[in-house]
Parts: sequence; structure tokens; C-alpha cells
Amino acid sequence: MQLDFTSLFNSSCDAIDIDYSLSLEDFEYSTYKPLKNGVQIKGRAYTKADVVHLDIKISFDFFGICDRCADEFERKYSFDISRIVVTHLENEEDDEGYIITDNNILDLDDLVYQEIQLFLPQKMLCNDDCKGICQSCGKNLNYGECNCKKEVDPRMAALLQLLDE
Repeated sequence: MQLDFTSLFNSSCDAIDIDYSLSLEDFEYSTYKPLKNGVQIKGRAYTKADVVHLDIKISFDFFGICDRCADEFERKYSFDISRIVVTHLENEEDDEGYIITDNNILDLDDLVYQEIQLFLPQKMLCNDDCKGICQSCGKNLNYGECNCKKEVDPRMAALLQLLDE
């Protein structure tokens, strides 16, 4: 969605409401495409004290694979973005919190794509206390303990023999 801020910069309009769905079927996370239901974007762009603001809420369902146990899971995510929209900055090193438009036009789809990439964690887990899988037999330890004998560090084997006696 291309959002034209010209009317807001010229003060001929007070606000632009934003409410649409974005299909991000091509969005890749790790090695799979987790955004099957698309992304909901709601919010508004408005002028306050001659400053143009953009406030949006991004919501989506994430269909993922746990990095520890390889189980599939679904999680709902939602986060807010609040930025000031400008046509240019004098010092572009201080661009945090600002969005610079190109000819008063902002590609909102591209902004949402980038923000989702920054929002998602590097390691995706089915839950915070995921136990993973057994390294020996491959059993998912979230569903119960396995019967594998715990391997002993060879450096500690001599101490273990003392305990057996």
C-alpha cells in the first residue's frame, strides 16, 4: 500500500485512517514461510502541532517450527509502531524514530515487512521451557523422559567409580 502524506504535510487533511490486510506469503523465516494468514495493519497517520505522526498496530498468526524440539506450533503476535514522518533529515544518523518519505509517498508494505523481520526473535521456541529432544534417541522430552542412559564425561568416570564402591 502506497501512503501519500502530501495532504498531511500541506495541512489540508487532519488524518488518514489505515486498515488493511497484507499477504506476506513470500516472507521467509529461517527455512519456511510462517505467515499463512497474512498480516493485519490498523492505525492512522495524523498531524499534531504541524508534525506528521504514523501510529499502526501490526497483528499476525505465526506458524512455526520449534528450534529445540522441531514441533510445529502457532502463535499470535501483535506490536505497535509509532514514528514521526518527515520529507528529509538534516543529519541522517539521527533517523531513529523517523520515517523519511520519498516524494511524500511511503511504501507501507515495505515498512511492515522490515518491522516484522526486526520484531521476530532469532530463536523460535514452542514455549519458553521447551526441553528439546534427546540427543541419543531423538525422543521429544516435552512429552516425557526417555530411557537412555546418561553419558558420563570421561574425565569424571574415575569419580563415578568411587561412588559405585
